[in-house]
Amino acid sequence: MNSRIILLGATGYTGDLVLNALIRKGVRPTVAGRNPTALEALAKRSGDLDHLVVDAATPDGLKKHLRPGDVLITTVGPFERFGFPVAQAAADTGAHYIDSSGEVGFVRTLYNRHHHRARETGAVMLPAFGYDYVPGILAAALALRKAGAAARAIDIGYFATGPIWRGISQGTRTTMRDGMTLPSARRHRRVLVEERTASRVRRFTVRGRRKSAFLVSGTEVLFLPGEFPSLDDVTVYNGWFPALSRFLSLYSALANATTRLPAGDKITNALTRPLLIGPPGGPDAALRAQIPSHVVAIASSGIDNQAPLAEVHLEGPNPYSLTGELIAWAAHHIATHADVTPGVVGPVTAFGLDTLQQGCAELGLVTV
Repeated sequence: MNSRIILLGATGYTGDLVLNALIRKGVRPTVAGRNPTALEALAKRSGDLDHLVVDAATPDGLKKHLRPGDVLITTVGPFERFGFPVAQAAADTGAHYIDSSGEVGFVRTLYNRHHHRARETGAVMLPAFGYDYVPGILAAALALRKAGAAARAIDIGYFATGPIWRGISQGTRTTMRDGMTLPSARRHRRVLVEERTASRVRRFTVRGRRKSAFLVSGTEVLFLPGEFPSLDDVTVYNGWFPALSRFLSLYSALANATTRLPAGDKITNALTRPLLIGPPGGPDAALRAQIPSHVVAIASSGIDNQAPLAEVHLEGPNPYSLTGELIAWAAHHIATHADVTPGVVGPVTAFGLDTLQQGCAELGLVTV
């Protein structure tokens, strides 16, 4: 190891998955957070790890603990509320940065604020480096490479092939609830546009069955055009609940309409509150093992009624398990290799497509 790996948020659900994935790789990270009692207990039961009590509410609270070349992982969200000081501290000190955000708006702002500074300091900054949205970017890049220069559009669908309704974490439920009234970004005719979440429904073939998925945001719309400049359109869909996709489209339209009414916030909260129903935390290892992930990317000319140019399917571990493994892999690779591109970058730009594909295959995310 040439760098320290510091894990901020290790006492949380996602942080615990990342911590265990790092330990399985033989890495002894430094765990960091605000609660000294919880940190000390976690560090002790994890093999007497080093720990840092830090105040990550301001950049200065974290900068004094960072050194150039450190790898800082943060799983502390919502990132729109808690993520910016952490990212700024990393960019300013030249510490590499990885987060588990699924918030595309946060990633856009992160790029605008810190990309040039990170390039100056040599910091590699990898936002949303988990199930959101590495598998989709990998599947899309493979499909676009296979399709060749004629490809102008890519559609990406995220699916689960087990009882996903039983295995959704509290954080994901909150994100889903909030997402019903937030717009989703897509690239259309080379322009980044925002549309109502679930306003589009598309069908994909998954394991020989046609399944519906609805429009969501994804960092694919931000990072893929840089790697494939000929792309006109990039659209991301979620198919976790294929039978409910059209219902959720109507549900989203209703929830968005109520926001414009008097007392709209109260009505919207009442409408979306059922999405929060479920136990705290997230699915345990036994349940995660029953719910593998499946991602499909379809490259096309962008012309209606023309056959796809290429289609790639990836299958891998459960979304939550995969997030922990992906972040651990990226942190370990950055800490032990010098061939990673600095700046606020996507997975393909950071590592190269072949290295990314090989690393994902080692984690069980493979083409099928």
